[in-house]
Amino acid sequence: MSQVSFNLNPEAAPAEKASSPWRDAWKAFRRNKTAMLGLGIILFFIIIALLAPLIAPYDYKEQVLMDRLKAPSADHWFGTDDLGRDMFTRIIYGARISLWVGFFSVIGSIIIGTILGVLAGFYGKWIDMLISRLFDILLAFPSILLAIAIVAILGPSLQNALYAIAIVNVPTYGRLVRAKVLSLKSEEYITAARAIGMKNTRILLTHILPNSLTPIIVQGTLGIATAIIEAAALGFLGLGAQPPEPEWGKMLSDSRQFIQKAPWTVVFPGLSIMLTVLGFNLMGDGLRDVLDPRMKN
Repeated sequence: MSQVSFNLNPEAAPAEKASSPWRDAWKAFRRNKTAMLGLGIILFFIIIALLAPLIAPYDYKEQVLMDRLKAPSADHWFGTDDLGRDMFTRIIYGARISLWVGFFSVIGSIIIGTILGVLAGFYGKWIDMLISRLFDILLAFPSILLAIAIVAILGPSLQNALYAIAIVNVPTYGRLVRAKVLSLKSEEYITAARAIGMKNTRILLTHILPNSLTPIIVQGTLGIATAIIEAAALGFLGLGAQPPEPEWGKMLSDSRQFIQKAPWTVVFPGLSIMLTVLGFNLMGDGLRDVLDPRMKN
């Protein structure tokens, strides 16, 4: 007769980690090489922005007119601009400005857009009509022209540029959240929550908002890239950061007359904008592939 043995030691059994949607999403995200490349680019710029005082060899405001428009060398890795300021130092400090504008303008757009989108989608009727018409009015203008108009009214400054970028992007998040709320409030678990007497505020906070996070996260990641480009465009037009702040778009504007004589003054700020936007776009595409059920096989 054969003997059957049983392992009664629970510690000997292999323990499986509890699965969750966010953990599964992170595993799928890590398998996406282009998304990880985008994340790496973003982390690189965040690190150099945080460590700018330790990395930068010079003061970004320091002017040495004897060294103006010097080509890249061992003393000045990215060369110098028309005032003799070190381009490498100004690029590093410029990362702080671009990331700051990108992150906080998108956060402001998400907060305002989410509140308006939830009110329009959940309560409907005249509230929905009023908010939807507001979105339509804002979307009727090209975003950069509307941003220029807002900054022209408020006055040229980096802070006002941030406000303008946040305002022009509110309809994007508002309409996204509104559409999601309209689809969620007809679900059976929302009907069940109403049936047991749950208040609207609790339904919004415990059911509607948590289930609306996925499209907001994806659009927010892609929106940071758009915000950085818009901030650079406003800076290029002289409506964003003001001298001597080292904003990449302003650096491009100040150096455009030296494209042939000193091309490095244009190349390095342009490359910085391109790489940062590329990083957020790659990561945003990866998040969309992972979090959007329609993109899954």
